[in-house]
Amino acid sequence: MPASDIITQPQLHTLYADHHGWLQAWLRKKLGCVFTAEDLTQDTFLRLLLRPRQLDEKQNPRAYLTTIAKGLMVDHWRRAEIEGVWLAAMMELPGATHPSAEYQAIIVETLMEVDRILANLAEKPRAAFLLAHLHDLTYAEIGARLQVSERMVKKYMAQAMLHCLSAGASFRAAQP
Repeated sequence: MPASDIITQPQLHTLYADHHGWLQAWLRKKLGCVFTAEDLTQDTFLRLLLRPRQLDEKQNPRAYLTTIAKGLMVDHWRRAEIEGVWLAAMMELPGATHPSAEYQAIIVETLMEVDRILANLAEKPRAAFLLAHLHDLTYAEIGARLQVSERMVKKYMAQAMLHCLSAGASFRAAQP
């Protein structure tokens, strides 16, 4: 990124001062929660710090901030959905087997990463993979559900496994 495209500290300070209150009110209206709105407002400006871009009043900074905030809201809702499913599964376990809060947080983060990886997979390979691994269905049963041949299910599974392996390798390479 050329140096001219990077937002400077004074510009970011001005952007924050001019738009923080507005963005927080907009998020509070969308989310119905003051605390989540505060968190996502801060995350929006943090994202701008991590992925700088030159902004001026002609480029409508509110539109750019709104775009970032919308993406963060989707991530928030998706995480809440995954946490809800995880908590529902936890409620079915006997009390003595509940993992610690720290371990639960690690599990939710892992589930978020798996969800992100699977979201980038085509629909039928993703469905075949989930039916095989979550529902323990045979390839013949998966084929019947997806209305494809057992041979096609094998191809879908191979695609899904290759996708997961390459995504896992990319994830491991990006870790410090």
